[in-house]
Amino acid sequence: MKNTLFLVMDMMNDLVAEDGFSGATYGAQVRGRRVLENTRAAIAAARAAGAKVGYVRVCFSADYREAPESSPIFSGARKNGIFKEGTPGTEVHPAIAPEEGDFDIVKHRVSPFYATSLEPILRANRIERIVMCGVSTNGVVHSGAREAHDRDYEVVILEDCCAGATADEHMHALACLDRYARIVKSNEFDWLG
Repeated sequence: MKNTLFLVMDMMNDLVAEDGFSGATYGAQVRGRRVLENTRAAIAAARAAGAKVGYVRVCFSADYREAPESSPIFSGARKNGIFKEGTPGTEVHPAIAPEEGDFDIVKHRVSPFYATSLEPILRANRIERIVMCGVSTNGVVHSGAREAHDRDYEVVILEDCCAGATADEHMHALACLDRYARIVKSNEFDWLG
């Protein structure tokens, strides 16, 4: 198996929990598509195959000093009091909780690469393949896949471990991404090969 990092991105309570801030949009799509169950099984398969696992979380200081006011997304976080570091909302959903030794990558923008520890982690561990999933497909997954591609990593997206705020958002993002990544279902275990 190639040196692989499985990235679980923005699967935080604020976004995916049924009672989280986005429970009626992202949370509903996550439940309807069985994203947490699929992701839990994919994480177990990745661990069993010897892949490393990392979690990406978008978090800001309590005063939102890292959040740009000009951003439609992040000004909304500030307005609604979500994505505050150290709160239950920024914890990874307990159904797919990290284990000892997993990477915790905190970001302040859509991309999992921008001003984060991701690139040093990839280099230090000689990662060749990045398998990714997350919420939202048209946000962090789209941004991450394109950047990983341009940094010369092999990219695999687990389609059934991703969701958008709507089914249309999810499908439109995937339609753009098949040029940059291999898109598979999590039970197609060749993504570990």
